[in-house]
Amino acid sequence: MTSELLQVEGLQVEYTSRGGTTPAVRGVDFTVARGDIVAIVGESGSGKSTISQALIRQVAEGGRITGGRVEFEGRDLLQLPEKSLRTLRGARIGFVPQDPSTSLNPLIRVGEQIAESLRLHTGLNRKDAAVRAVEILDEVGISDPAARAQQYPHELSGGMRQRVLIGIAWACEPALVIADEPTSALDVTVQKHVLDRMEDLAARHDTAVLLVTHDLAVAADRASRILVMNQGRIVEHGSSAEVLGNPQHEYTRRLVAAAPGLSSGRIRPRPVEVGGGDARRALTLGFAPDRPDASRGDDILRVENLTKTYSLRGGSGGRDTLVAVDDVSFSVARGSTHSLVGESGSGKTTTARIAARLVQADSGVVRFDGQDIGSLRGEALRQLRRRVQVVYQNPFGSLDPTMSVEAIVTEPLAAFRIGSRGQRRETARALLDAVRLDPDFASRRPAQLSGGQRQRVAIARALALGPELLVLDEPVSALDVSVQEQILQLLVDLQHEFSLSYLFISHDLGVIRQISDSISVMRRGRVVEAGAADAVLSAPEGEYTRELLAAIPGRAAGA
Repeated sequence: MTSELLQVEGLQVEYTSRGGTTPAVRGVDFTVARGDIVAIVGESGSGKSTISQALIRQVAEGGRITGGRVEFEGRDLLQLPEKSLRTLRGARIGFVPQDPSTSLNPLIRVGEQIAESLRLHTGLNRKDAAVRAVEILDEVGISDPAARAQQYPHELSGGMRQRVLIGIAWACEPALVIADEPTSALDVTVQKHVLDRMEDLAARHDTAVLLVTHDLAVAADRASRILVMNQGRIVEHGSSAEVLGNPQHEYTRRLVAAAPGLSSGRIRPRPVEVGGGDARRALTLGFAPDRPDASRGDDILRVENLTKTYSLRGGSGGRDTLVAVDDVSFSVARGSTHSLVGESGSGKTTTARIAARLVQADSGVVRFDGQDIGSLRGEALRQLRRRVQVVYQNPFGSLDPTMSVEAIVTEPLAAFRIGSRGQRRETARALLDAVRLDPDFASRRPAQLSGGQRQRVAIARALALGPELLVLDEPVSALDVSVQEQILQLLVDLQHEFSLSYLFISHDLGVIRQISDSISVMRRGRVVEAGAADAVLSAPEGEYTRELLAAIPGRAAGA
C-alpha cells in the first residue's frame, strides 16, 4: 500500500464577483504521506486557505473548483457524492477552521458539540461521549474542563474557542487533519502545548497533518516539509531546513526576512504614504481639529484596581465564580503603546474591553483623558466611542457579511454624520490604501476576502473616526508575516503622525517587542510583571515571563 495518504494534482479554484472571475489556486500539485506534517505558508490571498477548503469541497461563497484531482485513501474527493463525503469529514478527515466564532454553534454548550461528533462518528452513547468530551478539553489545554464543557462559545476566550475546534477535529482520531491557522489565536505556551499534541497524534496514530499557517516559526519547528505559495501557485517546496534555511525563491526570502522574532527591534515611524494630498485629506476626514497633543506627556488612560468576576455553571450543576480580572492597574501614556500579554484566559481581553467601556467592571476605575468613564451614559458615552475605537481579534465575526467593504469602513462616519457621501467614499479608498489593500476592494464583501484582508478592513474602519486611543486585540494574529510587518509599521506611523495611543493585546512576544513602549504581563487575571518593554523582555524578573519567552517557536530551525 502506498504511503501517500493524500495526492493533489492540478487543483484549480476560482472566485466570481461583480468585478469578474479571479483565479485563486492555479494548478497546484503536492502529496501528504501517512503520519507526515506538511505546512503551506504564504501571504494572505496567496490561496493557501482556499486549498484547505477545496480539499473537503467547502470553498467559500463565490468560489468554484474548476479542475484537478484530490485523491484520499484511493478515492477522488472531488468526484464523491456529497453523502459519501460527509461520512469522511470528521471521521477520516478532521478540519480545524481559521475562524472559531462562526464555526461553533452559539446555542450549544461546547462539551455537547464535541460529544455530538463522537456520537455521530464513533457510536459512543450519550454518557460516554460526554465523559470523553471533557477529557478532550483537558487534552487541548483548557483548565477546569468539566466546567468549561457546560459553557457556551461566547463565554470562552478566542484562544479557548480555537482549542475546542482542535478538540473536535481530533476527537475521532482521523487519518488526516487539515488545520487552517490552528494556533493564530493562541498564546505561545498554549500554542506549544497544542502543537506538541498535534505531533504526538501524528506519531501515535499515524495521523497526517496539513498545516496552513502564516507563522514561519511554527512551520520551521513542526513541519517536515513546507510548500510556499504565492498568487495561487507553489513557488518553492522542500524540507523545512532547506526552504527556511536556504530559500531559493525571492518571495520566500522576503517572507523569511519579514518574520518577527525576539531579536526584532522597535519599529520606528516613517512618513505615511497614502497617495498624495487629496488622499491625505480624505484619510483625516474623521479627525477632530482640536485633538490633544501627545507632547503633553500625561496619561491618556489610567486603569486602577479593576476587578471582574463571572458566574459559571459548574461541572456538577452548581455555580462557580471565575475571577477574570483581579485588582489590575496600569496606565497608557499619551502617544505611546502599552501592551497586555499573557495566556488565553489570563484576563487581558476582558481588561481591554473594560478599558473601552464595552464591559462594566465589578470594581475599580477607568479614567480616559482624566475622566472616570464608568458612569458615562447616552450622548456622553456615544462621544467616547468616537475617541476610543476597538480592533477585534476576530475579523470574521466583526464585519457584517451583507455589507460592502466601502460601507463597512464608512459606517462610523455615516453614523456621526461626518462628510458627504462622496467624501466618505474617498475616505474609504484612502483608508484601504493606507492598510495596504487595493482601493478596488471597496466593492467586495467580507466573504470574498482572506482572513488577513478582513483584518485590514477592520483596522481601516477603526481609523475612520480619527480616534485618540485604539484598543487593539490581537490585531495582526491573522496576518502573514509580510503583511503583519506592514500593518505594524502602519500603526507606528499613524501613531506618530496623529498622536494616537494604543492599548495592544497580543500573545506574540516578537510582535510585542516591535510595537510596545511598556508591558503588563497577565496571568490568571492578575498583573505579575510590568515595566518598560525592553526591560521586561530582555531581563524578565518573573518565572512566568521567562516561561513565555522560552515557548516562542522557531528556535529549532533558527527562524
